Amino acid sequence: MKKLVLIVIIALFGFSAQAQTKKNKNLKYTTEVNGNCEQCKKRIEKAAYGVPGVKTASWDISSHQLSVILNEEKTTPSDLNKAIAKVGHDTKEVKATDADYDNLHSCCKYVRE
Repeated sequence: MKKLVLIVIIALFGFSAQAQTKKNKNLKYTTEVNGNCEQCKKRIEKAAYGVPGVKTASWDISSHQLSVILNEEKTTPSDLNKAIAKVGHDTKEVKATDADYDNLHSCCKYVRE
């Protein structure tokens, strides 16, 4: 009888530990992305949609906020930030390289911190 109780307890702990590692398929993520204009908006959103697992992406010009819904089973917020930086736009978490920033059109160059 003691063995049966022990097996049930171990099984319950196993299931609860497994449930904690489940990834969110509809993670709502928002980050600040530097940019200036409609051309920046298209570039930022295109880069976001290029990341596997990104379901929606919308960048607001006035607030500089990028809002996305992504599947954590396919990507991470870090992957998204790296993709945005690769097209020349600094995010709060990842800065674009000087070379990527220099490739931006002159109207898209923002003041870097």
